[in-house]
Formats: sequence, C-alpha cells, structure tokens
Amino acid sequence: VLTDTHPKVQAAAHTSLQQVGSVIRNPEIAALVPALLDGIANPNKHAKACLDLLLQTTFVNSIDAASLALIIPIIHRALRERSSDIKKRAAQIVGNTVSLVTDHSSLLPYLHLLLPGLKKVLLDPHPDVRTVAAKAFGSLVRGIGEHEFSDLVPWMLQTIGSDASSVERSGAAQGLSEVLGSLGRHRFELLLPDLLAGCSHKVATVRDGHLTLFKYLPLSFGAPFQNYLPQVLPAILDGLADENESVRDAALAAGHVLVQEYAISSLPLLLPAVEEGLFSDSWRIRQSSMELLGDLLFKVAGTSGKVVLEGGSDDEGASTEAQGRAILDVLGLERRNEVLAAVYIVRSDVSLTVRQSAVHVWKTIVANTPRTLKEIMPTLMRLLIESLGSASSERRQMASRAIGELVRKLGERVLPSVVPILSAGLKDPNPATRQGVCCGLGEVMNAAGRQNLTSHLDDLIGTIRTALCDEDAEVREAAAQAFSTLYKSAGMQAIDEIVPALLHSLEDPHTSATALDGLKQILSVRTTVVLPHILPKLVKPPLTEFKAHALGALAEVAGAGMCVHLATVLPPLLNEMGQMEESALRTMAGASAEAVVRGVDEEGLDSLIGELTHALSDNSPVMRRGAAKLLGTFCKITRVDLEEELPSLMTVLIVMLADTDEACVKVAWEALGSVTSTIPKESLPVHLKVVRDAVATARDRERRKRKGLPMLVAGFCLPKGLQPVLQIYLQSLMLGSAEMREAAADGLAELIDVASEAALRPFVVPITGPLIRIVGDRFPWQVKAAILSTLAILISKGGIALKPFLPQLQTTFIRCLQDSNRTVRSRAAKALGRLTALNPRVDALIADLLNSIQNADGAVKESMLMAVRGVVRHGGKAASAATLERLSSSLQAVLFASDSDDDSVVRSVAARALGATGQYLAEPDYLSLLAALAAPLPSSRPWSHRLAAALALSSLLRHTATRPAPLSPAHLAAVGEKSAAAIRAHAGDDKVPVRETAAKAAGRWLVLFGLGDGSAAGVVAVLASLLGDAASDVRRRALSAVKLVGKTDPIPAKLIALLGPPLSECLKDTSQPVRLAAERTILHAFQLSKGPDQVTAAQKYLTGLESRRIAKMNVVSDGSDDSEDDEAQVD
Repeated sequence: VLTDTHPKVQAAAHTSLQQVGSVIRNPEIAALVPALLDGIANPNKHAKACLDLLLQTTFVNSIDAASLALIIPIIHRALRERSSDIKKRAAQIVGNTVSLVTDHSSLLPYLHLLLPGLKKVLLDPHPDVRTVAAKAFGSLVRGIGEHEFSDLVPWMLQTIGSDASSVERSGAAQGLSEVLGSLGRHRFELLLPDLLAGCSHKVATVRDGHLTLFKYLPLSFGAPFQNYLPQVLPAILDGLADENESVRDAALAAGHVLVQEYAISSLPLLLPAVEEGLFSDSWRIRQSSMELLGDLLFKVAGTSGKVVLEGGSDDEGASTEAQGRAILDVLGLERRNEVLAAVYIVRSDVSLTVRQSAVHVWKTIVANTPRTLKEIMPTLMRLLIESLGSASSERRQMASRAIGELVRKLGERVLPSVVPILSAGLKDPNPATRQGVCCGLGEVMNAAGRQNLTSHLDDLIGTIRTALCDEDAEVREAAAQAFSTLYKSAGMQAIDEIVPALLHSLEDPHTSATALDGLKQILSVRTTVVLPHILPKLVKPPLTEFKAHALGALAEVAGAGMCVHLATVLPPLLNEMGQMEESALRTMAGASAEAVVRGVDEEGLDSLIGELTHALSDNSPVMRRGAAKLLGTFCKITRVDLEEELPSLMTVLIVMLADTDEACVKVAWEALGSVTSTIPKESLPVHLKVVRDAVATARDRERRKRKGLPMLVAGFCLPKGLQPVLQIYLQSLMLGSAEMREAAADGLAELIDVASEAALRPFVVPITGPLIRIVGDRFPWQVKAAILSTLAILISKGGIALKPFLPQLQTTFIRCLQDSNRTVRSRAAKALGRLTALNPRVDALIADLLNSIQNADGAVKESMLMAVRGVVRHGGKAASAATLERLSSSLQAVLFASDSDDDSVVRSVAARALGATGQYLAEPDYLSLLAALAAPLPSSRPWSHRLAAALALSSLLRHTATRPAPLSPAHLAAVGEKSAAAIRAHAGDDKVPVRETAAKAAGRWLVLFGLGDGSAAGVVAVLASLLGDAASDVRRRALSAVKLVGKTDPIPAKLIALLGPPLSECLKDTSQPVRLAAERTILHAFQLSKGPDQVTAAQKYLTGLESRRIAKMNVVSDGSDDSEDDEAQVD
C-alpha cells in the first residue's frame, strides 16, 4: 500500500503506521518509530540503518505487540535480502527479540512470516550467517516451545540427510544442535538412537549430515554432552574409516570438537577410544586417531601443536620438560607410558601419512627420546609383543619395524632390557602374546647383528627352544621363524643346542606331539641343515607308529628337500608297507611314504626311481611289495613328467608279474595300472616294444619256475589282468605304422598266450573287434599273418566268448585262404580250424571248402586242405555221415590225383586231412578206407602214390585211438594186421620218403596197439631195421618213433633186445642230428631217468659212461624231437 501509485492511498498508509507507532509502550522502540517508518516505506534505502539501530539499542523494557508490528516487516524483508550481512543482522534481531518479548503469544502471528526466511538463512553459504540463524532458531524454540514448531525438527533431520550441498547439511545440523540444546536432554535422548543410526546409514550424504551434527552438539550442550560420549565416540571413530572422504572429514571435525571441549574433563573417556583407533586395521582410522590423540596431548601439555619441525633426527623434538611433566601429572605414569609407547610404535606405521602424524606428535611432546624410551621400555615391549602377536598383518608389520628401529638406534643400550622382557613374555598364558614374543625375538636378532647378540645367545637359544615346544601351533610357527634368524647369527650352535633337545622330547609321550611340530616348523625354514640331524634318529630300528608319523609330517614340510635323503628314509617305510598283516603301523608307514614321494620334483625323480627299482628287485618279498605299492601311489599323485622313466618302470613291474610271491604279483599289477594310466593315449604306441620285451622276460621267468606247466604269467591271470597294458597294444594296432601293427598283433598273441582263459574272457570283445577290422583292410601280408596268428590263439583261449564274432571271423578266414601269401593262407587255415569248434554246423563249411579245392591251384589248394583238416579235427563230431563220406572220397582223389613230385606238399596235407577224417567215419567206411590205404599198389603206379598211401595210413593210425566210437575188437585186430603188413612193405621201399613215413607209421602202430600185441615184435623188428637204414633221415625218423613208444609205455626186455644194438650204433653215427636224436631216444627207451637199476640194465648195450651221461638229461626238454612235429603245420 505504501508503494501504491495513488497519492491518497500512500498518505493513508503512512497515517495508519503513525497511528500504530503512537500506541507503542516501549520507550526504546517509540524513539525509533520515525526510522522504522522510513525503513518500512523505503527498505532498499533505510533497511540496513534500521537493523543497525535495533542492534545498537539497549533495551530495558519488554517489547509489546505494537512494537512487533513495526519491527517484524523490516526483519521479514531483511531475511530475504541477498546481502549476507543484512541477513545476519536480521537473524540476530530475531534471536534477541524472542528474549525481549514477555508475552510470546504476540509473536505467534508472525511466525509464518519469519520461519521460511530464517530457514533459508540457516542454509546460507556463509558460515557466520548460518551460525546466527541457528542460534535464532534455538532462541525461538526455547522462548515459544516446540509445540509451535512441530515440523521444524523433522525438516532439519530431513535436510541433514538430503543429497543437497554439504553447506546446507551443515547449516541444518547446526540449527538442529541449537534446537536440541534448547529442548533439553530428554528430547535429545529420545532422538539419539536415530542420530547414531544415521551415522552408519548406507547413503553417504546421510552419514555426512549426522556426523556433522555431532560437531555442533558439544557446543550447544556444553558440559552435559560428556555423558553421551560413550555412545557417540564409536560412531565418530567408525566414520573416520568411511570410504567417503566427506564423511571422514565430518567425523574428524566432530572428533576435534570433542577433544577441544572435553580433553581435560572427559580424558578417561576420550583417551581409550582414541588409543584403540591407533591400531585399527584401517589406516584412515589410525591417521585420524593419531591426530585426535595429538590434540588431546597438546591440550594436556598446554601447547598448540602447531610446531614446524624441519630436518634433524627423528628423535630431536621441540617439547620442553614442563610439557612432559604436565602430561605426566594429568595422565599418570602408567597411562603416560602406554600412550607414548603407542605413539612410538605408530611412528613405524606402514602408511606414510600415519607415520608423519605420529612423528609430529612424538616430537611435539617428547623432549629426550633415548631417556623417554628407557622410561617406557617395559610398557613399550609389552605393547610390541601384543602387536607382534596380533591377527592384523599391518599391526604386526608396524611392530616389527618399531622393534627393529629401537634395536638399530639404541643397540647394546636396550638389548639387556629387551631380551629378558621378551623371554619373560613366553610365560604369558595368552598364545597371541607368546607368538608376539617369537616375532619380536626374530626382529631383535635381525636388527641387532651378530656382534651385539654374542652375549645374549644363551638366553635367545633357550627361549626359542622353549617356544618350539609350545602347546600352540602358531607360537611354534613363529618360533621357527625366529630359529631361522638365530641360525644366521649362531650357526651350528643353534642346531646343536635346539634340535637334540627336540628329538629327546619326541620320546616323551606328553611332549612328542608339540616337539614334532616344532621340528616341522624349523624344518620349513631350514630344511637342508636340519634334516641330516633329524632323520637318523627317526629311521633307527625299530620303526614305530610315531616315528613313521614323524617322518611323514616332516616330509610334508621338507618337500623336495627330502629327495637327497630318500635312501635313508624309504627302506624302513617300504619294509612296513610290504607287511601282509593289517596294522596301524603299516597304514601310517604308507601315509608317510606317500608324503615323502609327494614332495619329489624333477631333480629328485632319478633318485626316487632308483630307490624304488632297487627295492623292486630286492630278495625280500616284503620290500618288493612295499616298493610296488609306493610306486603306484607315486604315479597317481605326482605332477612330475614321468616320460623318461616309463620304460624302466613298466619293465620292472611287468617282470614282477611273474614273481613267486602272490601278494607281490597283485601289488605289482596295481602299480602297473597306475604307471600306464599316466601315459597320454596318443603316446601309448611308443611303449609297445618295451612292453613286449618285458612280457617275454616275464614268460621266461615263468618257464624256469613252472618246469613244464603251461606258460602263464601270474599277473596276467588276475581278474582284469590284461587291463594295464592292453591299450598299448590296441592303440599300436589301430594307429601305428604297418611295422608297428604287425608288432602289436604279435605282441597280443604273446600276451594272450601267457594269460589264463578266465582273465582273458572280459577282454575278448575289445581285442577281437580291432583285429577283424584291420585284417580286412589293405595292409601288408606281414600284418595280416600276425593278426591271424593272434586270432587263432584268441579262439583257443577265448572259447565261447567269441561266438558273437563267428560269422565275421569265418568270412575273414575263408577270404584269407586265397591270399597270395602262403603264411597268411596257412595261418588262416589254422584259425579256421579252431573256429570250427564254436560252430555247430560244419557241413556247409566243408562243402564250401571242397568246392574251392576243386577250382584252386596248387598253392591255394594246400591251404584249403589244411583248413579242411583243421575243420575236421575240431568240428568233425558235428559233421554228418554223408559229408564225411564225401570228404573222404574227395581227399582220396586229391591224394592220388597227380603223378608229379611237385604236388608232394599238397599230397602230404591231404594225407593228414584224410587221417583226421577217418577218425569220425562210421566203422564200415573206416574199414574200407583202411583197406584202400593198406592194399599193395600195382607196380605201374608211381612211387608218389605209395608215399601218399603211407602218409595217409600213418595219419589214420594216429587218429584211430581218439575215435568217438571205438572199433570192435575183431575189426581192430584186423586193422592191426593189415596196417602192420603195409608198414613192413613200405619199410622195404626203395624210396627214402616212403621208408621215413613207414618208420613214423610203425611208431604210431605200436602206440595204438601196444607192445603186447602179437604183431608188435614184427613192427619193432621193422623199426630196428630202419634204425640202420642207409639214409640219415630215415634213421632219425625211426629214432623218433622208438622215442614215442618209450615215452608211451615201458618197452619189454625182449623187444629191447631187438632195439638195443641198433640204438647203440646210432650213438656212433656219423651224422650229428642222428647222434643227438639217439641220446634222447635211449633216455626214454631204456627208462634211464627212473633210477640206477635201469642205468645198469642199459649197460648191456651201452658203456657205463654213456648210460650215466644220458641219464642226467632233462626228460621234458625234447618237444622238438617228438614224432608229432608234423602237426605243427596246421594246429
């Protein structure tokens, strides 16, 4: 209205204001009415002057309502001014006005005008303006009461937690502190939990605002706020480590205020909290705590702490004796020592800023460092020991640096005090303290140097020795580190005085466990120098469970350091591992040996393999078992490359599969599986030759051991016995070169040959499949021949397990019968024959073979005939009579088909096939066949037909004994007479092959009909005449026939009389093969191996020297001279 454009309106307004001023009862305001009216009318020009007049006026009387009517508009306008100075004056007048109004209800109508402006002033950027506004709010609430300001405290709380500027949060916090100070302790205590919770709020701005509040609360409350320090201090200290810088600054500022306000009055509360922060895990808390501690001490000492110290030693300070006495008087001796000790330790903090703060505080409050250190030494050492045993790595590092600095700077002056204090600390019941003692000893020895330690070695050695047997593991670990440092200074004296004592403690059940761990700990730091002193004691017989445990425990620590001592450590452990009886000691020895080999690295591998291979060949089966077990374990756990050692390991283990001890065989097989499992699949073929050679060696060992029994290697007869090496063969067979495939196939045959049928059965399918696939591909004949040979052996041993492969195998073998290579054909014939034992229907197969024979040339025909013979021998029982009759006729036709000598091989094979066929012919057919073969041939027939008849007759005689349906006695006698006559006729033939065959037939005749037969003497006479034949081949064959008879039945004396003279003459034969054959024949014919009586009886025909020499020959070593050698061609 005062600024209205109409003059009369302006005049009326002025008149109204003058009337208001005329009713003012306060004389001080009444005097200012003209100035106030000018300020209202023209605030831009007169507002500041009005405010100055109001502030300069000394009020004696209270302000009435009329006075407020003139003052409030001026204040309201001033609070909205841009000038900080005017806003400050306005806020100041608001606060003063409240105290001058006796009837506060007169102010209430103006609150809605004042509060918005005053709130804005509270958030002003200028700190002085905010301070005045905060006090104004405090005065308003104190004068009028909180009930008129219901939204004020919530608004302030909201503002201090808002994301506004830090200035606004600070203003709100300052205003809230004044308001709470006005409201009193009760209202503050209700709000305190929420305020403390805000200090740890997840939002950084909330934490900042609440911590800022605690900067102002001590100033608002004054001394009563001390009561809340125990609750408030933790929140402030947590804020010192906050991740947000503004929060940390707010907390530090609050801490500074607390220290400034209550350093003297609340020292017992402040000092422990600040001290605790000195060793916090957070360097920020340590730095802030050191600053606050400095403020506390500066306050106590009466110094500002604002001393600039440049250059000079760290120990040169700016303090005075008076300041030191002031601190001592206030804190007391014990607390003073604790505080100074903490400050000294923090001087070595890992953080540069913390160190700088600590050094500043130390120099400011300490006048003489050496003297002060001497005074606080016991406390300092206690605190250092606690710090060294702390869980915090930074605190331990800080303490280590501090004690090192202490010893380096003061040296011999502090050692006499430090060492006894540390030694005494080992008696503390707290393990952390004892651990700290050990760490402290290590730092002292590191810093002191050898010269300074000389006079203290006895104490140091004794202390460390005790610590190494401490009941706490961490203490022992720290003691080991100290021992390592001690060794640098004391050398062997440390070992000589500590290790024997620990070894002695091993013998005491009460101290053995801790002593063992002490040894482990010192071993971990000084392996090479300590091990030679420990091991002899532990391996000394007898090996106990504890000693074995100790060896394992030490090995875990020593790691590769144990490699040079393997020859000392392993033998006793292996000896226990190999024991048959289950025991705790055996288990412990195994675990310890495993720990020993687990630490073996590339450099120690040769030593380990050397020790194990030596033990594997030890005479004691116990050692062999232990070594095999450990070798298997090593291969399972090691990460070392074993490629170079694999050949020797596989060789020794495969050979060990033929061990005489069953348990050795089992563990060797398990170890072999562990060894081969380390070989990558693609590298398996590389080791084929090694494995084959090893299997051959194992077979030779079995040959010497079994003496005539089947050549089976015990390890390959175990369940899954082939598993460790089978993949080496199969991978070589499937992926190798042609030469390697051949070697793999031959090797598989050798492997199958030394395995039992039961052990082979699970592997028949995995072996057969690859063999069939490869034999059907275009590989060189050598590969096919090797595979066929392997399949033949596999059929013999695999038996019924091969039945699923019967069609594929039969097709494969028949195809191979027509191969261009004779070896392939003959081996296919052999395999096909054996396969027939699994085929219940052989008629079709025989028919196919006979058809093929008719169209085949000589070479293939031979193979077909060999196959026929094999089929009949193994499957003749299943053939029908018609098939057998047809087969007999066809074979006779082949036998006498050609006059050429070039067909001798075909004729020979056909003869054997015919003899095998006769075994299954019906009796009439058999007799007809015999009659045809025994009948004299016309002179017009070629001599090769006589040979064919003789060969067939010989074969028929061999198979007659095994006929499924024996001949009737009458028919058998007739067979004997006819065949004997034929033999006599052939024996007089002019052709050597015929006479040779007659000799073989004579031997088989005697075996079939026996030496008691009436015609036996005549047949023996034939043999006797043939022993003197002009042809050496005939003589050899006759000798083989006599040997066969002698091995079958003892030859009666009357027949020996016929054979003795010619046999004696054969010993003098000009042909060496004849002489050697004669010796073997005489051994059996005269039964010289039966005893001295037979030797004496033989001297009728032999000299005594000859009979005794021959009697000493091995009875079972003449398989190659057996008259059945012709069977080797097909079966």
